[in-house]
This record gives sequence, C-alpha cells and structure tokens, in this order.
Amino acid sequence: MNPQQQFINQFNIGGINIYTNPLSPETQDGQVIRSVNFDSYPFGGKIKRPGYGTFLGTTTGASVKNLFSWTKDDGTSIFVYKFSGSLLEYYNAGIGTATDWSTCGNGTFTGSHIGFSILNNTMILGDGVGSTRHTTNGTSFTDTVLAPVGEFFEQFQNRVYIGGTSSTLFYSVTNDATNWNTSGTSDSSSLKIPGAGKINKVYKLGNILSASKTARNILQWDGFTLYDTSSNLGMSSPYSYGTVENSGFYINPLGVYVADGNGAKLISNAVTRYFYNDNNTGVLGTVFGSAPGGVIKYDYFTALGSIRDDFTNEPLNNAVLKYNFQKNEFLTYQFTDPPTSFATYIDNGGSEQFIYGGTNGQVYKYGGTYTTDNGAAIPCVLDMILTGKQPQIEKDWRWFWGFFNPGCEGRVQVALANTFTKEEKIWVDLGDATNGIVQYMFPTGSRSRLLYVRVTESSKTARINFYGCSLSYHVKNPG
Repeated sequence: MNPQQQFINQFNIGGINIYTNPLSPETQDGQVIRSVNFDSYPFGGKIKRPGYGTFLGTTTGASVKNLFSWTKDDGTSIFVYKFSGSLLEYYNAGIGTATDWSTCGNGTFTGSHIGFSILNNTMILGDGVGSTRHTTNGTSFTDTVLAPVGEFFEQFQNRVYIGGTSSTLFYSVTNDATNWNTSGTSDSSSLKIPGAGKINKVYKLGNILSASKTARNILQWDGFTLYDTSSNLGMSSPYSYGTVENSGFYINPLGVYVADGNGAKLISNAVTRYFYNDNNTGVLGTVFGSAPGGVIKYDYFTALGSIRDDFTNEPLNNAVLKYNFQKNEFLTYQFTDPPTSFATYIDNGGSEQFIYGGTNGQVYKYGGTYTTDNGAAIPCVLDMILTGKQPQIEKDWRWFWGFFNPGCEGRVQVALANTFTKEEKIWVDLGDATNGIVQYMFPTGSRSRLLYVRVTESSKTARINFYGCSLSYHVKNPG
C-alpha cells in the first residue's frame, strides 16, 4: 500500500477554546488551547501584545485601588484620579505637563474603594464609609450635606443614585448632585432593592438603571417601576465592570457576563475552566470579590490572579483575561506587574489612553510603542492541536511551513502525542522564524495521531506576527 501525502492549512487562528472537543468534526483543525501575551491581528493571525511603561510617579506606594477620569464640560479640563492607601490624587491631563500626582483637597478616605458619578459638571463620590463629597473644580472636594454614605454612584435621568451600604438606593434632587433634601419642594428620595444581600453596584445601560446585589441578583429601575430580572447572574466584583457599546461586562464565580437593558448572560464558555474545574485550580474565591476590570476600545480586561486550567494543565501567573467584543474571542495575558485597577482617559492630544494601577502604588500606561513590561521581556506562547480531521489515523509528519514577519525572534516547536496528557508531550524544537517564511522537516519517525504546534517569543525589541502554518503528512493507503 502506497502512502498518501495530505496537508493541513491553518490560517484562521482564533481565540482560546478549552471548552469544545478539539477532535469534533465541527471543530476547526488547529484549535487554540493556550495563548499567552498574543493579540489577534490581523484577523485570523496573531501578534505579540504591546507592553507598558510607568505613568507619573508613585507618591503613596500603596496598592492602587481605583483609577478613573473626568473630562469637564469645557472639554479641556481632563482629570485623571488615583486612589491608593487613603489618598485621592489627581493629574490634569488637559495640561499634560506634570510628572507626578497631586493630592486632592479633602482627599483622605478610609474606605477600600471609591465610586463616583458626574451630573451638571459636578463630580460626586464616596467610599462607603465616610462622608460623600463633591467638586466642581476637579481638585478640591467638599462634604455633601445630607447626601447618604455610599460607594456606588450612577447618573440616571438627571439624578445621582447612590447605594452600597445596605439595600436602599438613594437619589438626588433633579439636576443637582449636591441637593439631597427631602422636604419642601425638593424631591430627593430612596427606594428599597429587595432580596438577599446588599447593593454592590449601580450601573446604567440605555434608559435602564440596574442594581446588582452581593447575592448576585439584579434588579432594574426605569424611573417608575422596579423589575426583578435575574438571580445568580449579578457580579461578584463591582470593580470588574466595564462597558462597550451599551453592553456591560463583569465577572462572578461562573465566568464573564455581558449585561444590557434586558438582563445578563454568560459569554465565557470557551474559558470556563479558568473559573472552575475538576482540579480546583481556577480563580481563587478571594479574587472574585475584588477583581478589577476595564475597557479600551473593544477589549474588556479583568485580572484573575494565578490560575491553571485542567485541560492543558499549564499555570498562568498574574493572569489577565481579555475579551474582544468585535471578535467574540478570549485571550490571556501575563503582566509582570499585576493589575489592581484599570481606567481610560483622553490625553490633551485627543487620543484615548489605557492605564492600570499596580500593587506598589505605580500606575502604568499600556499599549502604543512599548515592547517590554516596564523593561522586562514579554514571553509569549501559542499552543494549537491538529489532527488532520482524522484523529483515529496515525500520521507520518513530514514538513512544516510557518508564515511570520521577517526579523522576528520567534521559535517553532512540535509535540507528537496520542493523548491530551501534559506529561506525554515531548516538545521538539524545529527552528526559528527569523526569515519570515520558514520550512522545516520533521525528524525521521515523527508518527502520532495528534500533533501539538507551539510558537514562542520572548524578546525585548521585536513583536512577532504569526500569520498561520501549513503541514504535510503521509498516511498509508487504506485501499
């Protein structure tokens, strides 16, 4: 019987999928089961993610619990705020000349986090412990008389809503964030959010205000009627919340959810095993209550700590999970400095910037031309599994063609296996990807039913682009 030569082409590399059976006929050959520090660009290919560098100084040295920004109605006063230790500090990005943070007047707080809202060019904020405060100049805060204590703020239908210390949701007088009087002609009031737990987030999507509770139920308010929309779908960490195109993203122990005016739904089946698995190596329970989240353009980020899924059994420390709304795709990053908060702001040139806070009080700017993590190399790895759509047949692997950007410092490895067990994968180095288009012959006797392909890179200067690969193999003629 003569051997038949066959080919596999993989030029549509997707996101991580450790949920769908990689041997299923409906699954694309070359399913990505591990991706660390890769982005999807161009669509169907992969590129090493950008790095980050320091943004201003540290000042307090304590973990950065909150980052947020405020562009005033004049369009030129752009403030970025950092809350770490007990101090709220600001940077006037509209001027953009300062090299360090400045402390806000009356900016000492005792709570662990701060929430805020904007109404009629007034910022109002609180920490859920001390007095609620407001500012009109962006740099100095005044105690807001009669305002309830709370941590979660949202502007809705020209009122400010405050919650967070119980199950009562308070709202201000119309068009006035500083007026919380309930007598005379003032119409400030409150409503009870029923059900177990206390309010742990208030957010607006469309013309609906939602209140999430610690028991993970969500209730919605349209200004007239309160609706009980769901249970077990609410957020565990209010700090994980971020929005893209009127969709809100957050996490709880079951995964990543997206919410809109009609409720919420789970979207993270592809990476469920990062959240919980049979080996109990998913996200730690202590992380779920405080995991930070943020959005830049169409990418949602959340920090999950150290995790290990039970499919690849590969560890991922300082894990950052990224979901792209346009591509409906999950990827993972590994930041050298683990994030504790995220934010975006508009710089004085009109460009949107993405920043995050670290455990040491330092804030970092992500993206752009950075090729390192504040000077540290960015190691990236991509693992795919290929079967030729014939997992039952042993194959004699012959040739590998890889397509990269010339000058990159990537390398290609393969592992022959007849199982998914990590310990059975013996990785063999085929060679580097410096020339851009590379061709490597498999070592003689490379036989297996399954083939794992791994692309790695860990330089400080180059950014690898991986556009895809082709492979050839022989099988015996069954006839």
